[in-house]
Amino acid sequence: MTKALSLHVTGVVQGVGFRPFVYQLASDLSVSGWVRNASDGVYCVVEGDPAAVDAFARSLHDSAPPMAVVESVVGEEVDPEGFEGFSIIASEAIEGVMTLVSPDIATCEACERELLDPEDRRYRYPFINCTNCGPRFTIISDVPYDRPMTTMRDFPMCPECSAEYGDPMDRRFHAQPDACFICGPRLYLNAPGVEDEWRWSIEREVTPRPHRDQKAECVRSDALLASAAERLLGGDILAVKGLGGFQLACDATSEAAVTRLRERKHRWGKPLAVMVATLDEVRDLCHVPDEEEALLAGSARPIVLLRVREDAQVLAPSIAPGLAEVGVMLPYTPLHHLLLREVGRPLVMTSGNLSEEPIATGNTEALERLGDIADAFLMHDRDIYSRYDDSVTRVVRGATEFVRRARGFAPFPLRLPFESDIAILAAGPEQKNTFALVQGDYAFVSQHIGDMENAETLEYYERTLELYRRLFRIRPELVAYDLHPEYLSTKFALALDLPSVGVQHHHAHVVGVAAEHGVTEPFVGVAFDGTGYGTDGHIWGGEVLLSRWDGFTRFAHLSEMPLVGGASAIRRPARMAVAALQAAGLLGHPGAEALRSRLAEGEERTLLTMIERGVNSPPTSSMGRLFDAVAALCSVRDDALYEGQAAIELEALADHSADGEYHFELVGGDPVIIDSGPVLLGVLDDLASGIPSRVISARFHRAVVAAIVDACVRASAALGNATVAMAGGVFMNRLVLGGAMERLTVAGMRPLTHVRLPVNDGGISYGQAVVAWARRHEV
Repeated sequence: MTKALSLHVTGVVQGVGFRPFVYQLASDLSVSGWVRNASDGVYCVVEGDPAAVDAFARSLHDSAPPMAVVESVVGEEVDPEGFEGFSIIASEAIEGVMTLVSPDIATCEACERELLDPEDRRYRYPFINCTNCGPRFTIISDVPYDRPMTTMRDFPMCPECSAEYGDPMDRRFHAQPDACFICGPRLYLNAPGVEDEWRWSIEREVTPRPHRDQKAECVRSDALLASAAERLLGGDILAVKGLGGFQLACDATSEAAVTRLRERKHRWGKPLAVMVATLDEVRDLCHVPDEEEALLAGSARPIVLLRVREDAQVLAPSIAPGLAEVGVMLPYTPLHHLLLREVGRPLVMTSGNLSEEPIATGNTEALERLGDIADAFLMHDRDIYSRYDDSVTRVVRGATEFVRRARGFAPFPLRLPFESDIAILAAGPEQKNTFALVQGDYAFVSQHIGDMENAETLEYYERTLELYRRLFRIRPELVAYDLHPEYLSTKFALALDLPSVGVQHHHAHVVGVAAEHGVTEPFVGVAFDGTGYGTDGHIWGGEVLLSRWDGFTRFAHLSEMPLVGGASAIRRPARMAVAALQAAGLLGHPGAEALRSRLAEGEERTLLTMIERGVNSPPTSSMGRLFDAVAALCSVRDDALYEGQAAIELEALADHSADGEYHFELVGGDPVIIDSGPVLLGVLDDLASGIPSRVISARFHRAVVAAIVDACVRASAALGNATVAMAGGVFMNRLVLGGAMERLTVAGMRPLTHVRLPVNDGGISYGQAVVAWARRHEV
């Protein structure tokens, strides 16, 4: 008796070794048939003993390869055809249908062993990979995921690689980036005095690729790596071509090298990420709890924020000035593995760009754009199709959270708690931009694009959007945008010939959290951040909302203060301190004397005149700006070198063992005002009494947490629902987020925040898309 099934498998099932897994499964169960890739997943037909066929169908989901994500297995019984054996047949491109694309995958253990095995033919080959690891999203131009659809199309395989590629029992069967010293990409080092410089023309090849000598190529590659390492150890800055773009590397133990990198890159103050060779080396530098260790060593290999060991004196002080944490990652490409071992010490590994510009991807582009930063360029000739920053993660209260979602995670989509009948583009915010594309029950949230403040970033945005539209076969019919009229993303959205929906910034924040958790009923939303354009034209940022997907009521907000000087106040927290004290009538308090004495001559008078006359001083309810004000009062920072610096350093200063807390007063209703006056008075009284700033910081953080809980208790009673969705840049603060989650739970509420998206503006586009769909359907 023979049974036959036709099966369609969807999810991330291409580029992850799924077809060889299917072939091996069929062999183990002694069933026959075929399997193939298609534009909308993997199809297979299998026939044989009924019990074996049923076991085959179950195993497609239950025993899939580790890098696969099986979303569904749909099967129907068909007539047996009498297949002889099991085969893998040619891929099929289907017009207008979509399959998921795997993110790039860090070098697997098997490839790392081969990389370091002198007996292996790929010993020390900087581009070793297999079906379980290597570049994916960064090299693909279209689906199905086959070599002709990737930038590896330029590298014809040698006989040995071709044999592996065609053997279903081999770990490199249909590994599209498969290559070796003889036929694959090779390294180039552009530096003064190095003859083997990269050239854009294939004329640089002395002999055709298939006739290279493996030993000679290995010697050549090792010599370039040794020269690159020597330069790093000598204090040079090296531009290294990574998976999604160039990175700038220098000796992380050399203060002179790190300072030089900051000066040339124009990256003042903002922390720099560090790459180290092994987990043991990470443990020598930082405290590494189990959750963080799993993140560091996982297949995505993101940057992980870790607390620096008190006895660690290895890293240069200016890696993360004023902070107790540092961003650390392990090598995720074979080139990284080789370079780190060659250097023998930690390396700064930061984005290859000038601050606020997109990272460079092409060799010519890097030589032009990074020529004034890097002393040398370690490049290769495999093209990068999609620009990709490193992801940044952290663990709060045992849960993994994104600071930046990119390499290793995007473009894998989020499942929506509904199925959309219309394709939606959500254009995203100005800062930490991502866009989102919705089709069916999928939301494809892009990798981190960055701050939309220049033409280069807009061009990157447009190119990435076009790639997502092509890969996932999405033609938007509706566009959602932020209400701020000056955002580049808003202008882009409104220039499209599409129906459009404007979404208030903070509403998008909290709806995104609710939708990620499948919350469809009304909920309390808390959005605390630096800037968001309000429906009244004011600058919001300390909001408690009674929220639905399709709308909200502003239940409470922080008391307003003037954003004196507009955007320039963000760069000078001392201005915000003057503005906050003036609004609270506390500028004459003795505790303010230290601040006032540090102001430039005539600055206070100018600021007060601007406020009095309403000159470039829009009112703001921003909790982020209040953090700036308190940081300046505590002499933490009068001028910020990057967005959020004052608040980040105020958090790092806090003495967790200190007692006491200040108190926000909740005043009136419709909306309730979260009055910051009592908190500011408490800060000033403590300053006047000589209380250390580290104690003041702890008391202020506790006051913010208490205000969240008090406001949410009232809002929950008014709404009749105890679910609280929290988002916004202020919740990047561990003390605020962790404290709020704990106290809200104790108060009997259900606190939620993002799990698969950043809690900062990187999650806005997802919320915009949900709001746009809900308004269309009046949900």
